[in-house]
Amino acid sequence: RCDSIELNGEKKPGSKVRSTYNHAQKIRAAMTYSFSRLGHGLEAWHESEVTGQMKGNPSVSQALTSYMVSLRRRKVQEGETPTSSRAVTADIIGKMFDFNHRPENWKLGSYKPTSRTDTRKQWGGPNFRRLLQVAYTVAFLCLLRFDEVLKIQVHEVEPVPGNDHILKITLPFRKTDQFGEIKPFYIHALPEEMKHLCFVRAYSDWIRNTQIRDGYIFRGIDKNDRVKIDVNRAMTQDMFLRGFCHNLLDVGVDPTTYGTHSFHHGGCQWLSIDMRWPLRKICEWGGWSTDFNHLTIVKYLISWNDDPRTRREDFFNLERKPVLQCHMCGRTCDCS
Repeated sequence: RCDSIELNGEKKPGSKVRSTYNHAQKIRAAMTYSFSRLGHGLEAWHESEVTGQMKGNPSVSQALTSYMVSLRRRKVQEGETPTSSRAVTADIIGKMFDFNHRPENWKLGSYKPTSRTDTRKQWGGPNFRRLLQVAYTVAFLCLLRFDEVLKIQVHEVEPVPGNDHILKITLPFRKTDQFGEIKPFYIHALPEEMKHLCFVRAYSDWIRNTQIRDGYIFRGIDKNDRVKIDVNRAMTQDMFLRGFCHNLLDVGVDPTTYGTHSFHHGGCQWLSIDMRWPLRKICEWGGWSTDFNHLTIVKYLISWNDDPRTRREDFFNLERKPVLQCHMCGRTCDCS
């Protein structure tokens, strides 16, 4: 279905529609999950030295791994380049934070009906921008997908007893853990210089201004920038993406390559590069497997589609300008 070669070794005609390499990866992931549910686990497919019988997960075999490598090579030779969502950086979130906090974008006023012409000029009011800021920070810090973010409810976010500067988020369901027992996220208030990434500040401001006490935290926003009162209906992903794309355009960033995976993709890189978290710690925090035979996390850490941190001309330029001072260690060298 995805390959350019038939099972008998003959080349498929050009008129025959073929699926992408990303589709092949999803099929393999579904097979791995199905076999594990049937009791085969995640152990590689191999012959038992005791019984001589094959055991393990058939979709985690060396033969299939080799085939996937060759399939990717053929896809690239045919001109297909697998592309994931570009990672959102802390710098981009900071630019959107500064733009959204301009008085004309942030200051709440009394309700005034708007005309259709006004709504075209202004895509989002103070409430919508506040909601986006909360969503940006929780997705970025907790490495969440946006179908998970938009389903968060008020009772799932609570202050830690005795410390109002720490919020505990307990999710009932995650794609990486569909059977409960999900470990909570403890989010601390960040220092002033990192306020654009601070979920505690953004969430407190959102709850204080909207007075939301139950139901979904992220609800739809009407054309007059009022939060919808239906507690059982969350904001749709389409509405969030429209707001996110407009916000990127506000700060001069092309939104074409960004999507709902951009935040946990970018958050993963930020924790690894800027916060210097080891790989195992990132996996434990994000709820990913620490079985390093199957590094799903690698596609979040390394992607050709992301903005380079260092220009290629400067790799061996020992006289390049120092970077911004690291808030954690105080260094200004490029490795910080």
